[in-house]
Amino acid sequence: MMFPRLVTLCLFVLGCASVGCDDRRESATAPGGAATAGRTFNVTFSQCNNAEPYRAAQNQLMTKLWAQHPDVRFTILDAQQDDKRQIDQVTTVIRQKPDLLIVAPNQRAPLTKVMGDAMAAGIPVICLERDVAEPNYTTYIRCDNYEIGRLAGELAVAELTKKYGSPKGNIVQIQGLLGVEGEANRDKGANDVWKQHPEIRVVHRAVADWVQSKARDRMTEALNANPLIDVVFGHNDPMAIGAYLAAKDKRREKEIIFIGADGLGGEAGGIKKVADGILAGTFVYPLCADKAVEVGNRILREPEFVPEKTYTMPSRAVTPANAQALYDELTF
Repeated sequence: MMFPRLVTLCLFVLGCASVGCDDRRESATAPGGAATAGRTFNVTFSQCNNAEPYRAAQNQLMTKLWAQHPDVRFTILDAQQDDKRQIDQVTTVIRQKPDLLIVAPNQRAPLTKVMGDAMAAGIPVICLERDVAEPNYTTYIRCDNYEIGRLAGELAVAELTKKYGSPKGNIVQIQGLLGVEGEANRDKGANDVWKQHPEIRVVHRAVADWVQSKARDRMTEALNANPLIDVVFGHNDPMAIGAYLAAKDKRREKEIIFIGADGLGGEAGGIKKVADGILAGTFVYPLCADKAVEVGNRILREPEFVPEKTYTMPSRAVTPANAQALYDELTF
């Protein structure tokens, strides 16, 4: 029920955002740097795809945090996983000259130039948890996707060793959107682990673009082609759950170990699926929204503040032993 309310809020603030931006910017960055009473900072967030559960949670938290600052007018734009749409939206935002632009790029290469255009226009840019091909941003807030992939790979090895007495078995990978840093580094991290074990084989790879329904279809194809599958690593939790649902359709879910990534709280999130025994584990990729608001506020209000070029947020492993505690902590 939160999503329709969020859409309504976004439409409202979007309608307001185009009015008087230049005047507010001039006042907000007046000599001395402090915000003047009655002035408003305009902050725009270009989100790559509201439909993904991780993105919806990110939007929800960022809206909640910015709402604690009455002098900030916050707008979210949804690119709907479409590079051209996101480029067009950012181009329009540049003309409106917000005080701060936050971008979660759909893909790294296509969004690089337009983020550089925003920087050239004097707009501070926070690149959020997906990088671009060149450092066209004021600061980049991220988590370590290679480390998440490596930890997922080690968990698969541990589960296979538990099953067979030694590290061997057949693995299926359900990959996220190609061309995205998260997909590439989660893939590399896991495979760097598995390459150390010659009896572990990746027998099937499929791309499902981070989407659960696509993962369910791709996993059905994997099950049809492979009579023995021991482990599925979904590059995010929705895809791992989609793979589980496909296996359940064929009554093969009990023979397969499912591992995810992202570790969202809430009833539909990956942490709950670990607690329920559907996933063997997942790894929290923090929403990064709290850091973006913290750093963004300093950019808005402290003219002398120079943010670090990159902030790397820590991940946490979610296991059956700590899933309930993390669910309570990370559900909001």
